[in-house]
Amino acid sequence: MNKSDLIEKLAKKEKLTDKAATDIVNLVFDGFVNELKNGGRIEIRGFGAFTVREYEAYKGRNPKTGNKVEVKSKKLPFFKVGRELKKRVDG
Repeated sequence: MNKSDLIEKLAKKEKLTDKAATDIVNLVFDGFVNELKNGGRIEIRGFGAFTVREYEAYKGRNPKTGNKVEVKSKKLPFFKVGRELKKRVDG
């Protein structure tokens, strides 16, 4: 499922226009992004939790050329699956 599929299902289920469903989905996604950018944590009970992990700078290697390169420190989103979702997917 992608974003447009989600919008389509929301519009159909709640009898919304595509514009209204798009606005709702974008509002939720923008809220998630803003919370993570500010160092927050998003927990959806029964589904999982989103956090940001920070990685230190390190020396890497370009696989194409073999040259050493400096990789800057970075922050990346991380998702941890909730116990209930694991059970539901596993059957």
